Amino acid sequence: MERKSFQDMSCPVALALERVGEWWSILILRDATHGITRFDGFQKSLGISPNSLTRRLGALVEAGLLERRRYSEHPPRDEYVLTEAGQAFRPVLIALYAFGIDHFPPAAPNVRVVDKVSGTDIDPLLIDRTTGHPADEEHTTFLPGPSADNRLRAVLERRNQQVS
Repeated sequence: MERKSFQDMSCPVALALERVGEWWSILILRDATHGITRFDGFQKSLGISPNSLTRRLGALVEAGLLERRRYSEHPPRDEYVLTEAGQAFRPVLIALYAFGIDHFPPAAPNVRVVDKVSGTDIDPLLIDRTTGHPADEEHTTFLPGPSADNRLRAVLERRNQQVS
């Protein structure tokens, strides 16, 4: 089955998924956030085939989430370092950690997300920078944007009427 491309969509979720929506890509970004930078490190962590890993690393470099840096000339070897955009994915990973812990908890988590000062586990919350309100159903809603088609406008209008 051929993968559908979302690159021509006007939805920010679809456009983000175009770059990171494949599970291996998210796990590579997770590992890069943990400090893994070298091909063999990603391969050991993920158990992914070399060909698949090469393709996915290339796609993340092309998407601007990782930067390829040469660390050895003889033999030629590169490492993969998070770019600013890759580092900006960190809150998404933290949200996925929290979602996994809350809804699909492993018997014993292999990673904890903790406050650097106190060392206690954090309970992340997405908030609006301007109002300080949580980005939850009580404080937020979805409205059609400038490129919304009639179908999306109707769906959002119906949803907003149901929750009002």
